[in-house]
Amino acid sequence: MIDFIKLKEILVNNNSFLITTHVNPDADAVGSEIALYFILKDLGKTVYIVNYSATPYNLQFLDTDKKIEKYDEEKHLGLFEKADVLVALDYNRSDRIVKMQQHFLKSKKIKICIDHHQEPEKFADYVFIDMSYTASGQIIYDLIKKTGIVKLTNETALPIYAAIMTDTGSFRFERTTPEIHRIAAELLGYDVDPTSVFDRIYDQSKFGKIKLLGKALDSLKLYGKNSEVAYMILTRDMFNSTKAEEHDTDGFVNFSLSVENVKIGLLFIELNEGFKVSLRSKGNIPVNKLAREFGGGGHINAAGLRIFDKDMNDYLTLILNRAEDYLNKNEG
Repeated sequence: MIDFIKLKEILVNNNSFLITTHVNPDADAVGSEIALYFILKDLGKTVYIVNYSATPYNLQFLDTDKKIEKYDEEKHLGLFEKADVLVALDYNRSDRIVKMQQHFLKSKKIKICIDHHQEPEKFADYVFIDMSYTASGQIIYDLIKKTGIVKLTNETALPIYAAIMTDTGSFRFERTTPEIHRIAAELLGYDVDPTSVFDRIYDQSKFGKIKLLGKALDSLKLYGKNSEVAYMILTRDMFNSTKAEEHDTDGFVNFSLSVENVKIGLLFIELNEGFKVSLRSKGNIPVNKLAREFGGGGHINAAGLRIFDKDMNDYLTLILNRAEDYLNKNEG
């Protein structure tokens, strides 16, 4: 259970904050950052938001004050000692901020972690983590509602709604509860247009993203004795030919689960340095445990892993075999 009183105390009693989130941020990450920024802005605080990755084009509308900056070591290194508080938001493992990690960890300033993922790493002074939350955005919502730190406004309601809407799979994942629908209904009461939010996040894709999706679907294969594992592969050549970017792949892995009888879906993505894998499952198959075997993590039904300086082809069969092992354990 999160100690919201302590979290409020830290936010109120300090003057400057550096907020950051994980590499390739999604709508929960960006939405939570922006909502927290507006809370701190209302309190008269100095706020910096610096992310290792650039904000995806379909999420830039959430950053109405243009506060998010892409990490530049020469420009931003001093902020790790200048800010009173460093905020790790929507991630609970320090390596998720890549080259910012060493500076974050070495800083002598107060470090806090606000997150909802499982199996957190102990790298912050104060941890505000609860896996029962559907999104980090919901934690920010509860911070407002449970402590009265500021009043809920359109500025905070919009990014919080985007965070919750996306992390619940547009309110279709198992973690979608009556309470989540009540929260969403309240947020819509602050002039949040659900049609517009969905359209800007999901239905305004660049041409290259759609072309890349076509290549991903064309690579789709079934694996295992009963063909209950499906996987797709995206290579650097595919990115180069479509002019798409890594963040364009958000949501692609879900198509592998839409195949009849498939219970585990994987998306392998070749990177400039190594590769990453997105994992999804149905029922009680813990793909987060599978991801953890390779240094990743996440939720029971949604996880990921990233391996640097290794060839994806050297791991492909190994990971697929381990996926089938988890499938057999669950069925056994």
